[in-house]
Amino acid sequence: MLALRIVLGALGLLSLMVAGRVLADPSAAAIQFGLEVKGALGQATLRADVAALFAVTGGLSVFAALKGDGRFLLGPVCLIGAALAGRLLNLAAAGFTVEQVAPILIEVVVLAILLAGFRSLRPVSAPASSA
Repeated sequence: MLALRIVLGALGLLSLMVAGRVLADPSAAAIQFGLEVKGALGQATLRADVAALFAVTGGLSVFAALKGDGRFLLGPVCLIGAALAGRLLNLAAAGFTVEQVAPILIEVVVLAILLAGFRSLRPVSAPASSA
């Protein structure tokens, strides 16, 4: 379980770093994501929506790793699962391109790690006292 907690913590820290990068320089981050920023509204959308996805995923992953409680991973599982579903929908709607492979594989791996943590990490309950 310690190894899983370390992996979850590292994953969470990486996600928080991505969120920080999006907040600090949304235009540069957009290029990495294959997006084009159109003015202040585009920057605000990246800062609000994209950074939020990574910040929530990262923050809850780190918290779950520190507490050893997989219940905190339900939110990140839903977020990454929804992102993966969107990518798969795009494959069906727009067709396959090579550029789509890496993000899909990353999300599959991240989702597998999050699901493993959600399923495996449970807090240790205090023994019941006899009164």
